[in-house]
Amino acid sequence: MATFVHLTAAATVPRIRRAGVRALSRGRGSGLGAAGRGVYLFPVLPSYTLTHQWLRELTRRPGPGPFVAVHVTLADGEAVTVGRYSDREPLGTTAAEAVRTVGALDDPRGWEVFLPRAVARREVRSVRRVRQVNGWRYFPDAHGRTPCTCYGCRVRGEYGSRRLRERRPHPLDGPPPPPRELLARVEAAEDKGDADALCEALRWYGMRRRGPLERLARLARHPDAAVRAALVEAVAYWSTPGVDSVLRELEHDPHPDVREAVEDAMEALVR
Repeated sequence: MATFVHLTAAATVPRIRRAGVRALSRGRGSGLGAAGRGVYLFPVLPSYTLTHQWLRELTRRPGPGPFVAVHVTLADGEAVTVGRYSDREPLGTTAAEAVRTVGALDDPRGWEVFLPRAVARREVRSVRRVRQVNGWRYFPDAHGRTPCTCYGCRVRGEYGSRRLRERRPHPLDGPPPPPRELLARVEAAEDKGDADALCEALRWYGMRRRGPLERLARLARHPDAAVRAALVEAVAYWSTPGVDSVLRELEHDPHPDVREAVEDAMEALVR
């Protein structure tokens, strides 16, 4: 049997003890990683630091309290993928071979194993507390490098993030235009029937904490599915009252991309 660790919020422990680890993460690549949702794991190595290396990066984003380590045992022949987080095509292999591959590396930081299914309750070996200051942030060897301020890298509410963005604005994801200008862009794009311009304006709205939901909610009935999906991604994390109603309206949208955007937003909000 191959032993792995899965790091998750302590708030999920009762559910894990009852039903195992849910398949919430997306894999990568065109092989097993594209088979659907699954669970990211890391082999249990002799080094405590390396085994729990992902903890600081995972807890960098706001979430429900401290993390715990869920130890999981899989059959040696279980199909998984293994690779570095930056690999677009991780290697499809078995659980036992994944442990050997990672264990033989000179520097296994940033590596991960993806199980393309949920973890059953019987496969959960134990749940343990873990030191909350363990591991790297951003990426291995990030210390001393200039931080990236793109929308994908930065974290809302992180200490010093606002000053960093003001000091080093990103050329594409810099400070969004003023609310009045953004709303004017939306109305102009609607008048012209320009779906691409609408999606771009909504992308900027997604970088804000709140916005004119009453003026944008009508886009939930826009004929272009890309616009409806962009609306979900823009408003899902707003604190503006009424966001739940918009998400519920689009939860049963006829287009799968829109439904998937709502599902992703719901899962992120729960976590």
